[in-house]
Amino acid sequence: MKIHIIESSITTVILIAFLIFCNTTRSQTYRTETDLLGDMRISNEAYYGIQTARALENFNISGQKINNYPQFIKAWGMVKLAAAKANHQAGKMPRETLDMIIPACQELINGNFLNQFPVDIYQGGAGTSSNMNANEVIMNIALEKAGFEKGDYEKLSSTDDVNMSQSTNDTYPTAIKLAVLLHNDQLILQLDSIAQSFRTLGNKYLEVVKMGRTEMQDAVPMTVGQEFHSYATMIDMERKNLIRASDAVKELNMGATAIGTGINTPEGYHDYVIKHLKTITGFNLKNSDDLFAATSSMHGFVVYSSALKSLATTMSKISNDIILLSSGPRTGLFEINLPPRQPGSSIMPGKVNPVMPELMALVSYKVIGNDVTVSIGASDGDLQLNAYEPVIALSIFESQSILINTITSFRRFCIEGITVNDNVHKKNLESTVGIVTALNPVLGHKVGDELAKEALATGKGILELVREKELLTDEQIKELLAPVNMTGLDKTKYIKN
Repeated sequence: MKIHIIESSITTVILIAFLIFCNTTRSQTYRTETDLLGDMRISNEAYYGIQTARALENFNISGQKINNYPQFIKAWGMVKLAAAKANHQAGKMPRETLDMIIPACQELINGNFLNQFPVDIYQGGAGTSSNMNANEVIMNIALEKAGFEKGDYEKLSSTDDVNMSQSTNDTYPTAIKLAVLLHNDQLILQLDSIAQSFRTLGNKYLEVVKMGRTEMQDAVPMTVGQEFHSYATMIDMERKNLIRASDAVKELNMGATAIGTGINTPEGYHDYVIKHLKTITGFNLKNSDDLFAATSSMHGFVVYSSALKSLATTMSKISNDIILLSSGPRTGLFEINLPPRQPGSSIMPGKVNPVMPELMALVSYKVIGNDVTVSIGASDGDLQLNAYEPVIALSIFESQSILINTITSFRRFCIEGITVNDNVHKKNLESTVGIVTALNPVLGHKVGDELAKEALATGKGILELVREKELLTDEQIKELLAPVNMTGLDKTKYIKN
C-alpha cells in the first residue's frame, strides 16, 4: 500500500512538472535574427539581440556580468545619447530617429533594464560585445516605445542608427572612463566620511599622551589625537591624488571611430559629441588632440589605477596600525578598543578578532594586484588598438567597488566605535625609557643615556630615577612633561572642537 502511494505521488509530481514545462514553452515566443554567421532564435522577452546572444555562447567565463557595475550601463546610455544628439546636430541623423533613441538611452541612464546586459565582463574583441549589447538593447527599447516589435530592424538599426558615427574603439573606452568617473565620485564621498571620522577621534583624544614608536621601539611621546589626525591627513592626501588622477580619464577619443581617422563621422561630430557628453554627465571632459594616440594608449587608466593602488597602500597601513594598537587584550599593546563584530575562533573561547581592519587590509592587497593587471594589459596592446581593455575595465571597476564598500564598512563598524585605554597610555609613559628624550634640554644627552641604561637594567622608571638622584625638581619635571611641550601640540594645526 505504501509503495503505491509513493508511486502515485511521484507520478503526480512528474505530471505537474510536465504541465508547467508545456505552459512555459507555449508562452515563450521567439524571433529569428540574422547576422554574418547565420540565424539565431532570440527570446521575444529579450531586449538584446543576436550579437549579445553570440557573446553569451562564447564568453561564459566568470559569472561576472557587465551589469554587475550599474554605472557602466548608465555610462553606455550617456555615450549613445550624446552620439545620437551629435549626429543629429551634424545633419546625419533624422529628427524622428533621434526622438526614438533619446528615451531609450534615458532608460539606461535612469538605471533600468540592467538585466538585459548579461554579457560576461571577460570577453575577446576589445569590448565589441559590450557595445553591441548596448546598441541592441537601446534599439529594442526604442522600437517597443514607438509601438513596433522587437527586432524590427527596418524601423531602427542597432548598427546603422544607434551606433551611427561610432566604433567600439571609441565608445567602449569612453563608457569605461565615464563609469570610472561616476564610481570615483562615490569613492571620494567615502574617503571624506572616513577622514572626518578619524578627525572626530583625533579631537576627542587630542590631549591624551602616549608613546610614539619607530621601528617598533619606544620613541618619543605624542598624543593619541595626533595619531588619529595623521590618519585623516593620509586619507586626504589620497583623496587629492585620486581627483588629480581622474583628470587623466577625462580625455576621450570620441569621434576617433576605428583607429583615430574619424572615418564615417560627419563634419563637426567630433566637437558636438564632447559638448553633449559634458552636458549629459556634468564632467569637464575633453577630446584628445591626437585621436590615434588616445585610441591606442591606455595612459589614463594606468594613471587612475595607480592612484587606487596608492590609496590601497595607505588604507592597508592604517588598518594594520589599528590591528597592532588593539592587540591583546592581556599580552598586546591594547592601547585602543575596537567594536566587537563577531566571535573570533571555533576553538578558543572568548576570542574576538579585528575582522574589519583585516578586511580593509586584504581588500587593499587585491586592489594592488588589480593595478598590476592594469599595467600588464596596458603594456600589451598592439599597434592602433588595445584589445585588453575588458580586463583593464574589470580591474578598475572591481577596485573602485570593493574600496567603496569596504571603506564604508570599516568606518561604520570599526573606526566610529574606537575607544582609547587611557590607563594603558599612562602606565606606558611611566615605565618607558623613551620619555627621557623630553628631559634632554635640561639634563643633556649623556645623562639621558645613563638614565636609560640604568632604567633598563633595574626595571625602574625614568622619573623614579630622576627623583632618586634629585636631578630635577617636581616643578621642572611637570614643565618638561607638559603635553604641549612634550608633544609639540601647540605647534600643530589641530583644533579641539
